[in-house]
Amino acid sequence: MNQPRIGDVFGELLRDELAVRTGVGPRPLAGGRLPRPIVEIIERDDGLINGAPAAHYLAGPEDWPDHDHRALARVRGRILDVGVGGGRIALELQGRGHDVTGLDISPGALEVARRWGVRRLVRGTVDEHAGAGQRYDTFLLLGNNLGLIEGRERAPGFLAALARMAAPGAQVIAHGSNPYGTTDPVHVNYHERNRRRGRLGGQLRLRLRYRDAATEWFDYLVCSPEELTGLVGGTPWRLADVDDADRPYYLATLRLRADD
Repeated sequence: MNQPRIGDVFGELLRDELAVRTGVGPRPLAGGRLPRPIVEIIERDDGLINGAPAAHYLAGPEDWPDHDHRALARVRGRILDVGVGGGRIALELQGRGHDVTGLDISPGALEVARRWGVRRLVRGTVDEHAGAGQRYDTFLLLGNNLGLIEGRERAPGFLAALARMAAPGAQVIAHGSNPYGTTDPVHVNYHERNRRRGRLGGQLRLRLRYRDAATEWFDYLVCSPEELTGLVGGTPWRLADVDDADRPYYLATLRLRADD
């Protein structure tokens, strides 16, 4: 059986979603005639397959969940949108007059964000961008991008990179979700399997699929606020606030410990 090619899955599906929205550019067709829905396939290392429509990545504020609006009400100063994706958050902040930079590793996503109208974009990881000498007052990790801290091993380095870019009084506003309210045995068994392997229960091992392409396998963390408290301990940050009004989703606000 042929294996999928390794490619910029996120960028490719965002380009197709933008073409569907604007009518500009090639769109995948079913049977060569009908528009095909743009669906992101998420493959977990236990064999679980999930699919999610890509439309939410380019959704306007009228279609956002409430916690996104509450997150934007907290921003201040210079902003780094980590994992900017198609640019929906950065574009809205830009329109409100904020100084915002979008950061992503996907060249295709950055191309879409630029075409969508985001002006300041950087390709790279937080570690790479930390060497650029820029300073920010607010770091955004929305769209469940708290998951980018990956797990116990990666969290200290990721948070240290943010701290190297932090202006005095800086904050991190991150969207996460608590995975442990489920009774679905597929997920409960996965959590238990992870713990037996010395991992956090919600530490996902994933790859993304779209059409004939796949990413490499990567870790993505879904954790409880209590687990996040443990991960932040010993880093330059402290967990200052958890807004769980939309539980199991929550907004976590981190502040530099030097601010105490």
